[in-house]
Amino acid sequence: MSAVRSVLLGAALAAFMIGAGAGARAEAPTAVLQGLDKVTARISVLRVPIDGTVKFGTLEIIARACHKAPPEEPPENAAFLEIRELRRDEMPRALFLGWMFSSSPGLSTLEHPVYDVWVVDCALEIAAPAPDAAAAPATGSPAE
Repeated sequence: MSAVRSVLLGAALAAFMIGAGAGARAEAPTAVLQGLDKVTARISVLRVPIDGTVKFGTLEIIARACHKAPPEEPPENAAFLEIRELRRDEMPRALFLGWMFSSSPGLSTLEHPVYDVWVVDCALEIAAPAPDAAAAPATGSPAE
């Protein structure tokens, strides 16, 4: 079963990389992921810079690459991720190493009893942090 999955995953990646053309696909500086904590049923948006690290619960997620299909192609985002579990007094344990696809989250998944992680997008720009609410201009008529 895992051999078939590996072949399908390789074929999907090859189709994505070749189908869009090497010059047409965009390499993005940030992978946008979603993480689900199955215990609390809470979903978190994770913005992971390429070669950067983000922690989600006991997981450490490193994005190595993120490719986005051009607008004229069917929507597809592919991220190469390394996911490890960090537990107190234990060595880090590798859980996932490979490509995840936004259009086929079930093709290549993280198998963990508490957490799910999937690719949402590849951001072409690194988002600036939201301005402080106190510094934001007020809306409506000014007080006199």
